[in-house]
Amino acid sequence: MIDMIIPSLWLIVLMAGLPHLSETVYAPSLPEIANALQTSHAMAEYTLTIYLLGFALGTLFWGRISDYIGRRPGVIAGLCIYAVGCIGCYHATTVTMLMASRLVQAFGGSVGSVLVQAIMRDVFKGRALSKSFALLGMSVAFFPAMGPAIGGFMTDNLGWRSIFIFLIVSALLLLCIVWYNLPETYKKVDKKAPAIMSILYKFIYDAKIIGLGFIVAATNGINFCYFAEGSFCLINVLGFSASQFGLTFLGVAGAAMLGGLTSRKLLNYYSTAQVLQIGILITVVTNSLFSVCIITNYLGYNFAKITLLIIFVIAQMVNTFCKALINANALSLALRNYRWCTGTASSLFGFYYYCLTSLFTFGMAMLHNHTLLPMPLYFLAISVCLVFAQSTIKDKLVS
Repeated sequence: MIDMIIPSLWLIVLMAGLPHLSETVYAPSLPEIANALQTSHAMAEYTLTIYLLGFALGTLFWGRISDYIGRRPGVIAGLCIYAVGCIGCYHATTVTMLMASRLVQAFGGSVGSVLVQAIMRDVFKGRALSKSFALLGMSVAFFPAMGPAIGGFMTDNLGWRSIFIFLIVSALLLLCIVWYNLPETYKKVDKKAPAIMSILYKFIYDAKIIGLGFIVAATNGINFCYFAEGSFCLINVLGFSASQFGLTFLGVAGAAMLGGLTSRKLLNYYSTAQVLQIGILITVVTNSLFSVCIITNYLGYNFAKITLLIIFVIAQMVNTFCKALINANALSLALRNYRWCTGTASSLFGFYYYCLTSLFTFGMAMLHNHTLLPMPLYFLAISVCLVFAQSTIKDKLVS
């Protein structure tokens, strides 16, 4: 038997990061896209919902197919489809065409999420898996946080279409790197992949899977809703430019890095489940204070615009910090009893939580009313649901 070659962590970070960068890099350009394509702000926000839906469909496909063809061919094929989707986005002349292209882009790009997780589960176990997922969590939080900073600069100086040129070039470069550096990690035991319906049946009756998937989706939902709704709040309502909105994410990116490092450090002293709980508790407190501040502003104590900007940015920084604590550890805990079907299980689990995430962003778009109030209240409601979900599966979270 051939010894398994463990892929470089930097390569894992790049593969996971690019698709998540695509989720948010165009967030500062949403108001401009709405104007350019002559559509409503809500429809512009739905392009993120569509992206997440495409991501969900992709995770269902790539994990399953990788149990047949291997991880490496799956990653290469996914990146090719992702690049095609980026080209379609660049040429979009209507919001419908943009949505269709975003769907294709996400379908291909999702390979960087589900197969990176499958690769990590192929080569790591136990606490080493938790620590590797902490690094992944830092990457998955950092790249989306850097996206608006890049996108804001490009939107103000080069126009919104330049963002997709940047993504096309990035995809082709990553494809070359993967071609020459990614080893195959999947050791096929036999030619028949695990029956998807038998795994789905186990999932449906596995409270731990249902609960952890909801936790990941809710945490993602808070962050993705901010990327979409936050651009309208800060640009249209408060009057800041796309570049200024994007620059606020430099602090958010720092919070993402700090969250990942903190998670890895805490795992030396606490169990994976305890670190998860710490992240959820901080999220609830943060969004409670966020809601109080914005409600106070609407009750007559009118904050200065710069004060409101600071409130929004600090809230998002802490939420991003907590995302790194929560998601990395939830993903590490989720599929420990499914090592016999890692690829298929990863795809089903990813499909589940990305479908839920897309519903959270759809809800935010539905609540959009051109004011600052819906977002913090929506975040608080999601945070309360996080506490409930964690409490219902607390006894099942054995690290």
